[in-house]
Amino acid sequence: MDVSLSFFDKAAVETESDRIKGSVNAWRLCTVTQVEELKSIIRLLPIWASGIIFSCVYSQMGTLFVLQGNTMDLNIAHSFQIPSASLSLFDTISVIFWVPVYDRVIVPLARRLTGHKNGFTQLQRIAIGLVISIFAMLAAGTLELIRLRLVRENNYYELKHIPISVFWQVPQYFIIGCAEVFTFIGQLEFFYEQAPDAMRSLCSALSLTTAALGNYLSTVLVSIVTELSTRHGGPGWIPDNLNYGHLHYFFWLLAVLSVLNLGMYLLVAKCYTYKKAIDPSTDTMA
Repeated sequence: MDVSLSFFDKAAVETESDRIKGSVNAWRLCTVTQVEELKSIIRLLPIWASGIIFSCVYSQMGTLFVLQGNTMDLNIAHSFQIPSASLSLFDTISVIFWVPVYDRVIVPLARRLTGHKNGFTQLQRIAIGLVISIFAMLAAGTLELIRLRLVRENNYYELKHIPISVFWQVPQYFIIGCAEVFTFIGQLEFFYEQAPDAMRSLCSALSLTTAALGNYLSTVLVSIVTELSTRHGGPGWIPDNLNYGHLHYFFWLLAVLSVLNLGMYLLVAKCYTYKKAIDPSTDTMA
């Protein structure tokens, strides 16, 4: 974010009191380099925060997607069932598919349109992933609506496995894998390149903390939704028996939060100024 943060410059201004005892107190007087590094980290924080909602969406693969899949037909053959959690394999397949497609197809096409050497800037790449993640939640919510309609029409409320194949979940896994290629990889590249040279490892690790915070946020949202939706004695959005619930409402909620997060991200990204790098071949600012 293009904010001067000039008030931090005071930390590098030496005063008479700083040398009263003959030596400089590092807690009272910082170097210019330390001040500029702090500014760089602070400018990265809004971009970092935008990844928390995305990670919350991503975490549904190991939680609510699995619960949703457990209520569906798990049979591949008459005598063989697959665990619904194994469908996360399609997320991995999606990543394996989209990485070469991105490098070999999307980047060359985008390069012609934008003139940027990488096709998209890192911030644009992250934004594309945020948009795609919204469609993952819409796909999951739509499937849940179809499943619940089948439950109501056939009175399957007490049926453990609804006669709709679990493989209808594949699109939502595949879409999240695509979003992962854009956002997670874009974040890692962005934090590594935009971090101060002496703090690149730290900032790369900082980008990974969004995964943990996203899981915590998911837990908090589930707790809040459960508390509010069961207040009047109803089964709530996410009951033990999902056939009585409204799981799609939770997916819609995540979609709305993702849209709001995207809006905030676009505002922050629009104001962000990339760190200037020295081109070693020309010794000029690139």
